[in-house]
Amino acid sequence: QVQLVESGGGLVQPGGSLRLSCAASGRTFDAYNMAWFRQAPGKERDFVTFISSNGRITRSADFVKGRFTISRDNARNTVYLQMNSLKPEDTAIYYCAAKAAYYSGSDWRAYDYWGQGTQVTVSS
Repeated sequence: QVQLVESGGGLVQPGGSLRLSCAASGRTFDAYNMAWFRQAPGKERDFVTFISSNGRITRSADFVKGRFTISRDNARNTVYLQMNSLKPEDTAIYYCAAKAAYYSGSDWRAYDYWGQGTQVTVSS
């Protein structure tokens, strides 16, 4: 079992940057595949990006390619989401998720563990 805690959200102007962190408890963090999802008010939870347990494979939604980068530090039990060139439509609660079995798809229901989320607001 793993517990996830996101941080790093906040208010940023359009074109700005934020780096989200997701800290995981437990000794087997490097066995988990990790992903970021986001959910705007009144909308479904959307896949943002994925990273495999060893960090060698990543996949991102088309709407964030070239702007967002996922990475992980298994020694620190942490996964990151670097977000650049932020747009107002990126405003949402951002969640990290973990899954032991390999899965790089976009269905949020496939993930086993979730953090509480961190709010990102992009506004001038």
